[in-house]
Amino acid sequence: MRTVVISGATSGIGRALVEEFAKDCIVFAGYRNENYLDDLQAISGNVRPFFMNMEDKASIAKASAYIKSETNSIDTLINVAGCVVAGAIENIDIDRIRYQFEVNTFGHLDFAQHILPLIKDNGKIINISSMASFGIFPFISPYCASKRALDILFNALQIETHKNIKVISIKPGVIATPLWSKSVEINKNEIKANNGFDKEMKFLAENALKNESRGLDVDKVVKLITKVDALSNPKASYTIGLDAKLSEIFALLPQTLINKMMRYGLRYRIRH
Repeated sequence: MRTVVISGATSGIGRALVEEFAKDCIVFAGYRNENYLDDLQAISGNVRPFFMNMEDKASIAKASAYIKSETNSIDTLINVAGCVVAGAIENIDIDRIRYQFEVNTFGHLDFAQHILPLIKDNGKIINISSMASFGIFPFISPYCASKRALDILFNALQIETHKNIKVISIKPGVIATPLWSKSVEINKNEIKANNGFDKEMKFLAENALKNESRGLDVDKVVKLITKVDALSNPKASYTIGLDAKLSEIFALLPQTLINKMMRYGLRYRIRH
């Protein structure tokens, strides 16, 4: 059986990927909240849950050691775990931005470095990036930057490594997952203590909660990932969702023009 490792496996895309791959693969499924352990184990006998806190180097090392003790080869690593840090950049505490990068970028790279020796020749690393990596979304700039950094660092890994590993970035648009309500919760202090950005933060929170139901269906993203995983020569990047494709095109405009359009568009949407 093939072996797949998935971080952030307890909800949304991660959970759906575990269910899909566990049909015919051994799946190491990463979780942070202990409440999800039994739920992951109940999916299939092929699921091997493991605890990993993306902020904690010792936790990442321990998770890697567990996987190494259970298998000597990995076909595909799928980096899913992530969060969103939001707020006006002039007000966000720098430690919150560091936290954003630890969870969305550095933790994944640390984990990949640990288990890279297990990834087979012609194996794959699939990163769940975001249309936010195109860097044009106000008030979630730490999230945008962390996803762009994730893409750059792992792209460098593919170029530099002596191993024949395919690294693929999946850039979805808005997806209907619990990430949105979780994001509002973890950013509630920044939303309240906004120092003059009342309207903007209200709009940000309301829009995030709407996204939980109106976004792209998770199954469509999972279908793309399983298709990419089956390819012998996949592309380095895939964009899925109309909003993501439009963002990719929009990002090609001159930065000065992008800035003017974003400022105007944001003010218009807040007023209406």
